[in-house]
Amino acid sequence: MIEAVVFDLDGILIDSEHVWDEVRQQLAEERGGRWTETASRDMMGMSSLEWSRYMHEVLGVPMAPEEISALVVERLGERYRRDLPLLPGAVQTVRTLAVRWPLGLASSSNRPVIDLVVEVTGLAPCFRATVSSEEVGRGKPAPDVYLEAARRLDVEPAECAAVEDSTNGIRSAKSAGMLVIVVPRPDFPPTDDSLDLADVELPSLTELPVTLDR
Repeated sequence: MIEAVVFDLDGILIDSEHVWDEVRQQLAEERGGRWTETASRDMMGMSSLEWSRYMHEVLGVPMAPEEISALVVERLGERYRRDLPLLPGAVQTVRTLAVRWPLGLASSSNRPVIDLVVEVTGLAPCFRATVSSEEVGRGKPAPDVYLEAARRLDVEPAECAAVEDSTNGIRSAKSAGMLVIVVPRPDFPPTDDSLDLADVELPSLTELPVTLDR
């Protein structure tokens, strides 16, 4: 029986993967690094500590990882304050589910980004727990961020439904022992083998309330 629902952020509530890519690619190129064809997929799901180190070591950005992370977050925040790329039905779905279940957020985004999004959308009161992967030992696909979300919600992981869209996110939630509901993004689709791990696949987030009520 489901006792709580834990959402991913990027790709589930906000259409943000392309914004992260644009900001990180611009920074890499303007600071003398490089951008590769695999950079976007490689960094998807990584914690801020992991992707900033990747940009420094693999993409050759000649800045300390903590400086890379801080500057990316600053620029991303500026973009979000101007135009937050909410996905259709995201706000209403969260508000609908919050009436019945405790909600958590388990995201690879940095803490300032999470706080900004829930503030701008007015969804902060809907989430009893929000966790950034920079607050745990390992980013997705490790289960750490989902396990911490369950701990803060005071619910067993096996009693949580996780709502995900990405390969690493699916693997993370599955490794945590949660029921995995995937809403794939057509522009950043999860791999077939990760989709096989999901318990439920939905074409739209708006179908989530009905699905959980079954």
